[in-house]
Order: sequence, then structure tokens, then C-alpha cells
Amino acid sequence: MTILDFLLEPLQYEFMVRALAATVVAAILCAVLSCWLVLIGWSLMGDAVSHAVLPGVVLAYVVGAPFAIGALVFGFLAVGLIGLIRGTSRVKEDAAIGIVFTTLFALGLVLISVTPSQTDLNHIIFGNILGISVAELVQIAVLAVAAFVLLIVKRRDLTLYAFDPAHAFAIGLSPRLLGALLLSVLALTAVVALQVVGVILVVAMLIIPGATAYLLTDRFGTMLVVAPAIAAVSSVVGIYLSYWFDAASGGLVVLVQGCVFALVYLFSPRQGVIRSLLRRRHPARR
Repeated sequence: MTILDFLLEPLQYEFMVRALAATVVAAILCAVLSCWLVLIGWSLMGDAVSHAVLPGVVLAYVVGAPFAIGALVFGFLAVGLIGLIRGTSRVKEDAAIGIVFTTLFALGLVLISVTPSQTDLNHIIFGNILGISVAELVQIAVLAVAAFVLLIVKRRDLTLYAFDPAHAFAIGLSPRLLGALLLSVLALTAVVALQVVGVILVVAMLIIPGATAYLLTDRFGTMLVVAPAIAAVSSVVGIYLSYWFDAASGGLVVLVQGCVFALVYLFSPRQGVIRSLLRRRHPARR
């Protein structure tokens, strides 16, 4: 088999083309948002929102509504509950996040166990890339465009908020509103990625690309290019590997991203562990 055959054979199937398109769109959006999440330190918040949408998806199935509506409602509900607990009690943010997302995730698992269904609702947890329909692909594209527009329009304000919220407040911006906007985009993004890799692996797509880019550059503008590029390539590689090895698509997409992070962590020219060890052994070569 030639390399051309290796690349073209999966594209003969419509479900593979839809899977590639949906995964690349979701991965790029997650990667762009991950740049802000990594800088602000909201990794756990991304985990919370991605898990908290599970009961919304199940309830949407029960009433016959689109999954995205239920997921968005519970995504915003999770954010609101975290803010409420943090603002009205002595419980710190990390504890509030843990309480809300584990409780809502558990509610989702219970609802799945008691909901009679002709559809395997477990794909909500683990993703169902190869089963994405045309309607779901359109839904993913629409939500992704909405999230991209919000990020692009407010990118300067969000970047200032990430680096120096005190300065943002001093020039007339509202850090609270900017934080709420970023959380809203996070909820939208979680819904987009949910259908690709499921609620469990969404957090990986929301963190790994930004963290990888952060090890490669000190410039935020460059991060916004490097992170989605890494995510897009990893998505394509992961989908192709899943086709040829008949393995879990979502898992392989995230695994490839994790392998790229490991390589960058070890061999990055500026931040890599190997480079740091060499500098310590040969300080004259700095």
C-alpha cells in the first residue's frame, strides 16, 4: 500500500469525512480557548464544565430536545453554582468546583442508568466521533463559529484580563464580566467537543494544546497559532490511527496530543527538560 492509498482510503467513507471535519473544528476551538485557560489557571474549571453538562444531555434526550440545548443549560448552571458557593460561603474556588462538577456528573450517571433508551447514552461519556450525523456536524460548526466570534471580538480584553485583571479594571473594563464571557465560551466549547470525545476527555482538549504551546513560546499571539495547529494535526493523526487500528477515535486524538506534549516537554529548545539538563552540565554553552 502506498502513502497515497493510506491517506485516501478512509476518505472514501462519508462517516470518516464527517468525523475528520468535526474533530478538527472542535480541536481548533478547544486549542484557542485553552491558551486563555492555561494562562488564567482555569484547568479545573474546564474539567468542571465539561463534566457538568452530562445530566443536561440526558434530560434533553428524554424530552426530545437537541443535546446542545441541555448541555448549554447545565454548563451555565454549573458556572452559576460555582460562583454562588464561592461568593456566599467560606468554601474556596477549587472546593466549590469539585463539589459542583462531581455532583452534576453523578446526577448524569444516575439519569443514564434509569433512562430507558434505544440509543446507547454511554457515547455521551466516551464520545462518538464516527457516528456524527450531518445535522450534528452542522450544529458543531454553528456553535464553534459563535464561540470563535466571541473570542476574536473580545480577544484584546480577554488577554488583558488573563495577564493583569487589575489593570483591566483600572482602564474601565469589568474583570467579572470578562470572566463570565470566558466561562460562557467555555460552556459553548464543551458542548462542541462533547460530541467528539465525550465528557471525560473534553478537558484534555481544553488544556493540552495550550499547555504545549506555552512551553514553545513566550508570546501569546504565537500561542494562538501554535496551539490550534498542534490540535488540528493531532486530530487528523488520531482519526487516521483509529481507522487503521480499529481503536477508540476520541482516545487516540487525545493520546496523540498527549504524546506531542511529552515530546515538547522533553525536547523544547527553550523550556525542555533535556535542554535544561544539558545547560546545567555545560553552563558555558548557554
